[in-house]
Amino acid sequence: MTESFTDAIALLKADHRKVENLFEKFEAASSSSQKQKLAKEICLELKIHTMIEEEIFYPAYRGKIEDDTLDEAYVEHDGAKVLINDIEAASPQDDFFDAKIKVLSEEIKHHVHEEEMPSEGMFAQCRKADVDLVELRDRMLARKSELLSQAKASGLPPAQPRTINLIPA
Repeated sequence: MTESFTDAIALLKADHRKVENLFEKFEAASSSSQKQKLAKEICLELKIHTMIEEEIFYPAYRGKIEDDTLDEAYVEHDGAKVLINDIEAASPQDDFFDAKIKVLSEEIKHHVHEEEMPSEGMFAQCRKADVDLVELRDRMLARKSELLSQAKASGLPPAQPRTINLIPA
């Protein structure tokens, strides 16, 4: 990781910008191969992002910011994870592929807004809490690096919803 981030929130915001950019590229893509490559990259970025948030960032703030804010973030992640798993198992020729990417993009936009909203958003609440954001950044970067290595070596497993009960087909 050659990029540097001032703290954990800066890292998460950089992830948000990267994924927004990937969604824009997907929307402009015309070939199936471009769409497949971008969809794969979007899914990987989102899987890693949700994992570092759920394993490190969110737990650091449980009891320090509004529980409802954290609970909603977990549920929003799970909605995204269901789509991510569907998208990873599909191809651009499949019915609803583009629609699933579009809905995932909209869900992520909403989630990012909830986190980044000035004064009452999650990140604003986090900045007021007594948590070392630099130490959190370092742990998150280390975990992100591990996950990227795992993704390159053997791939990541399907995204694991935590709050949604999926009924087997």
